[in-house]
This record gives sequence, C-alpha cells and structure tokens, in this order.
Amino acid sequence: MQPLISVVCPVHNGGKFLPKAVSSILAQSHRNLELLLIDDHSTDGAVESLNVADDRLRVISSPERGVSHAFNAGLAQCQGQFVARMDADDIAMASRLERQLGLLTENPGIGIAGACVDFFTDGTVGQGNRVYRDWLNSLTQPDEIARAMFIESPIPNPTAMFRREIIERLGGYQHPGWPEDYDLFLRANAEGIKMAKPPDTLLHWRDHPSRLTRTDSRYSLENFQRAKLFYLAQGGLPERDLIIWGAGPTGKLTHDLLREYGAGVSGFIDVHPRRVGGRKRDKPVWEMAAALRPGVFTLVAVGARGARDEIRHYLATHDRVEGKDFLCVA
Repeated sequence: MQPLISVVCPVHNGGKFLPKAVSSILAQSHRNLELLLIDDHSTDGAVESLNVADDRLRVISSPERGVSHAFNAGLAQCQGQFVARMDADDIAMASRLERQLGLLTENPGIGIAGACVDFFTDGTVGQGNRVYRDWLNSLTQPDEIARAMFIESPIPNPTAMFRREIIERLGGYQHPGWPEDYDLFLRANAEGIKMAKPPDTLLHWRDHPSRLTRTDSRYSLENFQRAKLFYLAQGGLPERDLIIWGAGPTGKLTHDLLREYGAGVSGFIDVHPRRVGGRKRDKPVWEMAAALRPGVFTLVAVGARGARDEIRHYLATHDRVEGKDFLCVA
C-alpha cells in the first residue's frame, strides 16, 4: 500500500479560495492521504460551507489562535508517515504529493521536500514576484538550498513535506518574533537536515493583499534579518575575522543585529567611492579586496538586484568558496 501522507492545512477565513485548495489535495494522484483542515477561529463560514463527501477530510478546531498553533494542533493528530503543509488559498498540482514522496523515498538522506512554484493572482503577477519565483525554482538540490538559506527561505512554506520523525524532532512551528516558517527551516538547517525539491512546478501560490507576508509585521525586512543573524550567531559563523560587504542600510542593520547577538565585526566593504576610506558604525570601510585577506569571513549584505551575483563572481574568481569563506545574507 502507498504510504499515508497527512496534509495539514491551517485556515482562518479561507473564503472563496478554500474549496479549490481542498479539492486540489483530494484530487492528488497519490490517493492514500488524509487532509486535516485546522480551523483557526474562522468567522466567515467557509469551513462550514464546504460540501465535500470524502472521508479523507477531517476538520479540527485549533485550541489557540495563530497559524503555528493551528499547524501544531494538526500535527498532534496526524496519522501519516509523511506530513505535508498546505495553505487554504493555494492550489496543488495533481502530482505534487506523489513527486515529493518519490524524492523522499528515493533519497533517504533528505528530510524535507519543498516544491517549485508559480505565482498567480486576480491581476498581473508583478516583476518582483517573478524574480522571486525564478530564484526559488533555481534552488532544488540540498547544497544549493543550504547556501541560500540566509538570503531568504528557499522552501516555500505551503509546499513543505516532512518525514514525520523530522517535523516531530523539530517540535513543529514555534512562535518567534519573525516568520515562523523561516524559523523552522533555519532550525532544520542548523541541525544539518537536508532539503530538496523535485524540479517541476507543483504548487500555484496565490498572491493577494491579505497574505500574512503583506500584513504581518513579523515579515518585515528587519525581522527576516533578525532571524538569519540569530541563527548565524548561535553557531553558524566560523571563528574568523568577520567583515560585512555592504555599508548601506542592510549592512548597517546586519552589523547592529550581530552586535546585539554578541558577534563582533571588524569593518565593512563597499564599492561606492564616497564610502571607501570612511567609517560606518565607527568601523572602517574598505575596498572589495579586503574580502581576500587571509583569515577573513565575509557576510554579503547587499540586496540590490544583480549585485549578489556580481559579488559571488568576484569572490569565486579569487578562489573564495561560498559557505567556507563567505555567505550571502541579503
């Protein structure tokens, strides 16, 4: 028999999007599944209005408010060997679970499977989301995902499928002051859990104005940066001379958060001639050759489009290895 997959879908006021999300899971090519719809104190009647004659669907009321509590309530009642995440406003391709299960069963060293995505909306998908989608979908192998972990979350949260023992070992989602999904994947990365994706687009990811990423302060740039640097300062930084490439707003924020977490910074790198030779946060600002000094580890904190790839190319041509000699954090 096919392994049982438990799909956990928290929902708070799923509205008109909920029926398609539910039907996309119940129509999966992998039939041996249970869909746990976790009602997070909805008031719109969407859950009660579902007209689904399928005993694989279970509706559970979350005892506490919030998406993390809702997922964890579902996890506690899962019966499957694998646990998949789903959002109440997205649409899964019919082969999603089958392809992710295949990846995990064929690769026992991988603990979490994500998926490639495509954004959709009632209007036009913006250029920013198209760039973000292309970045996400370019990261499919464990080493690629690990290198990109401190740029942004390389695993789209509603695509995640976990081995049951992995998500239980991680303790489900926690409640930090930053995004709970990014926190989960940062914790998994810190434990050396490998993550990968099948190369196909397996989820249509809906963008709309009421998404948490647009409305919740936990998803601010500062809180994303806070999450990254918290875990880096907890043991992800080598015992080397630490410098920050980028003396602009992101670089200064990176410096301030590292100092808050107890990690010292020797100085900054910048390419702007007016900044080189000056000081930021009472630290020197050097030209880019400073990243080539022996014993230096560089955090690349430049978020301008295209700059990250240029910096990577420069460092790689000077025999600097990503993850060993430098890390991108923006």
